[in-house]
Amino acid sequence: MLEKKFMTKKLKMFFLKIIFYLIIIYISVTIIVFFLQRNLMYHPGENNYLNEGNLNHKIDKVIVNSEDDLVAWKFTKNNKFKTLLFFHGNAGKLDNRVYKLNELSKLDLNYLIVAYRGFSGNKGKPTEKGLYQDARAAKEWLNSKGIKDNEIILYGESLGTAIAIDLAKQFNFSGVILESPFTSMEILAQKYYPYLPAKYILKDKYKSIEKIQKINSPILVMHGKKDNIVPFYMGEEIYNKFNGLKYSYFNDYDDHMMDFNEELIDSIKNFISSIN
Repeated sequence: MLEKKFMTKKLKMFFLKIIFYLIIIYISVTIIVFFLQRNLMYHPGENNYLNEGNLNHKIDKVIVNSEDDLVAWKFTKNNKFKTLLFFHGNAGKLDNRVYKLNELSKLDLNYLIVAYRGFSGNKGKPTEKGLYQDARAAKEWLNSKGIKDNEIILYGESLGTAIAIDLAKQFNFSGVILESPFTSMEILAQKYYPYLPAKYILKDKYKSIEKIQKINSPILVMHGKKDNIVPFYMGEEIYNKFNGLKYSYFNDYDDHMMDFNEELIDSIKNFISSIN
């Protein structure tokens, strides 16, 4: 009997030790993720995009002054055309968007694409607040060149959709194009790290779903239904939540990196025509 009690007590102690060590491991992992989370979110040196190729049009390389100088590319096709202000995603350089820029350059558009702090050789480290500041600096740079807000179309790609949405809730632009948008980084982080308290430890929350109704400009939402990075339902939710003039291009076969094919380009072309 005593031996049985001893074994039971020993077994309890063994399981308590396991639980204790698991708690320590969980807390340690949470602390590590908390301090390294921006390294997990922003990937300036990583190229998740298609083979960039070469530009098929001439650009001017310009500097936009934010907290630090930001590298940007300016394409001017016709001063009478509207200007697309392009905000890229969380990975790669400006060069990785060449295949998109080549297609956009064929439209009746000018464009400015700016690299955030920490990207494309820029100084600084990306943060939500910092990227919002960079976006506003790009808008003000265009304003300083005589391009008014109502002559600007914002274009957000993935993470850039949150940047575009935040800027669009503050100013009235000609239009806003959102490619593969997410509802909030909190919800997205919980999807990838369901075992961590992402909502409480996340520094950069990008709550687009709470801002979308504050936009007064027409929007075009584009999203692939096979997106395995940002679930399609998020783009659909952004679209449904917006109460203003809106258009959609939802493709059955596209993944997160949407195919810049004739259908997608036509949807952008039709959107531009509708807001002119």
